[in-house]
Amino acid sequence: MGFTEIFVATHDAALKRAGVLDEGGSAPAGQAVRIPGISDFEVEQLGDLAGTAVHAGGADYELTMVDVASDSLLAVPPAMVRALADLLTYETEGEGNVLDDVAEQWAAQDDMPFDAVQARTYVQQVAELAGGVDDSERTGLYVWSA
Repeated sequence: MGFTEIFVATHDAALKRAGVLDEGGSAPAGQAVRIPGISDFEVEQLGDLAGTAVHAGGADYELTMVDVASDSLLAVPPAMVRALADLLTYETEGEGNVLDDVAEQWAAQDDMPFDAVQARTYVQQVAELAGGVDDSERTGLYVWSA
């Protein structure tokens, strides 16, 4: 299995980045997280877990096709972007850390190629990306999956 890259970009920049990745090239560094061994399905699982954790379950966390020009580029829906960003600041009643809980649950999903410690790093990075999405700059969160 290849990898999945999650990144912040404008629509046009996302299409360009996807084109480079589709051709096997290396996309420029920047606001991106590359996660080996997962697909867009596991990203949707993360969105569902994040939504439930911040009490925003039931929203549509299904990734959507961005453009017919690229089968591998998907957009993260606004509800999922908010839920992921909320993981950084969400207050819980107990002792638990919601971001840690989501990372542990995500790592425990079937066939995940990493443990809870690595999952925490990925979830933290993705949450920070989601927090950087800016409507005024017309940026969004995108997923490219090989």
